[in-house]
Amino acid sequence: MKLHELKPAEGSRSSRKRVGRGYGSGLGKTSGRGQKGQKSRSGGGVRPGFEGGQMPLIQRLPKRGFTNPTRKEYAIVNVETLNRFEEGTEVTPELLMEKRIVRKLNDGVKILGNGKLNHKLTVKAHKFSASAKEAIEAAGGKIEVI
Repeated sequence: MKLHELKPAEGSRSSRKRVGRGYGSGLGKTSGRGQKGQKSRSGGGVRPGFEGGQMPLIQRLPKRGFTNPTRKEYAIVNVETLNRFEEGTEVTPELLMEKRIVRKLNDGVKILGNGKLNHKLTVKAHKFSASAKEAIEAAGGKIEVI
């Protein structure tokens, strides 16, 4: 061990600044707040986004579009993904969650028709695309809308 390798024990030294504890600390007298003004007063300061009376950036930028507050977001599963299940299985949203095919149910599960289904399944979901219905029924399976 050398002198330059010495370090204090973990947790023995605080990294918090102790303000207003004398000029020897470097943060005495005005405690790092400067002399006068709004920011030097207790409780003083400006709200987030305030730019001294200048029109704030958020108000200067153009606004565009619309966000639908009642929008439904579905967890999407393609038909080809259902090939992981054995023939005759009843595929439910809970089973899809269990097998980690769907991470979050959101407002429900929607089955899309991308790919080809190789065996017959009973699929229960909240929504189906037209091509997904065709693919499942063409494989001899059934669909059930929850």
